[in-house]
Amino acid sequence: MKPSHWFPARRLSGRSITIAQTAGYYGGYFIIGMFVASLGPTLPGLAQNTGSSVGGISFLFLTRSFGYLIGSLLCGRLYDRLPIHTLMGGMLLIIAALLGVTPLIPTLWLLTWVQLILGLSVSTLDVGVNASLMWVHRARSGAFMTAGHFFFGAGGLLTPVLVTYLAQISGGIHWSYWAIALLVLPFALWVFILPNPTRAVERREADPPLPVNRVLVFLVTLFLFLYVGVESSFGGWIFTYARTLKMGSDTLISYLNSTFYAAFTVGCLIATPLAMRLRPRYILLGDLLGCLTGLMVILVQPQSLVALWTGTLIAGLAIASIFPVTLGFAERRLAITGSVTGWFFAGAGAGGMVLPWLIGQLFEVVGPLVAMYGMMLDLLIALAVLFALMRFEPACERQYAPAFALRDRE
Repeated sequence: MKPSHWFPARRLSGRSITIAQTAGYYGGYFIIGMFVASLGPTLPGLAQNTGSSVGGISFLFLTRSFGYLIGSLLCGRLYDRLPIHTLMGGMLLIIAALLGVTPLIPTLWLLTWVQLILGLSVSTLDVGVNASLMWVHRARSGAFMTAGHFFFGAGGLLTPVLVTYLAQISGGIHWSYWAIALLVLPFALWVFILPNPTRAVERREADPPLPVNRVLVFLVTLFLFLYVGVESSFGGWIFTYARTLKMGSDTLISYLNSTFYAAFTVGCLIATPLAMRLRPRYILLGDLLGCLTGLMVILVQPQSLVALWTGTLIAGLAIASIFPVTLGFAERRLAITGSVTGWFFAGAGAGGMVLPWLIGQLFEVVGPLVAMYGMMLDLLIALAVLFALMRFEPACERQYAPAFALRDRE
């Protein structure tokens, strides 16, 4: 690791530096979770600020996702060439600045551009956080990324509470965005002073790099595309699904989203010790089967509110660890460069747009059940892709010690 001039690396052991780096990356996960959850509860306020309808301003969701997709494709090579933490810290400062001005923007077109740049900046941060965790922890990275997604979920859970509380005090959304922007700043400072991790391509002399298999990169990207499609569709359509079927009051069914993300957060917490003991393929297989079980519970009794809540809990718990465990799975078989990570996140970004959009196109024509059947079909395809991925063995036995052990096994 190359120490920063500002970080007292000489006075700290390698383990202490690793802990400091990991804490900084977890802060990045937390900020990303807050960003993702910030738009929904502030959408009416943004519509009022810009004189737009809620339906019109919902276009911002697509704009953010498109910015995320573009950022994922462009930023990978930057992480292979530029100082890692300088790039991440710069993105955090851009995120803080744009969040700060968001509630002050009076026109929809300008807000659209700001959200596009925010999506691009957050995707760059997201790629950096995940790639850095893999570079720091290598074969042990899966468990650490699973724990990181717990902080992502925690940020997503905190944001609606924070927005509601500050809106009640101030009567608007200004302080909600300003509070989130202020929370970003200490994490930006922390990342700036951290020593950079050693990239995979910088280990060539000490540890021969793993090969880049294009077929494997494609399959992992496709798998993440399918996974994020289900996660985004469930979180985005479950409220409208329940409302269309008249399964309860708006107040009651509005808690379905919170339940899903609360289960997601708990699932990350539960999956962390499991990821230290089980092979990634078994965890991913159990996750997909758990998601399918949750959807089947809902479809067996589509008019039952109890079945809907039960299925939502099961799906949230099961889906939580898929993303980090998949990245850990890939790290054992590929040289994880910034470019490869960028492709993974581009697939995830595209998945977050395509399936939710398809469900939206068919929702009124076919009926609300198309959401559940669409996600089930997506998961079945993902299961087939997982079986294809299982054919790729780890590049070396040392890295394939029982999954995500806390110590490398010789």
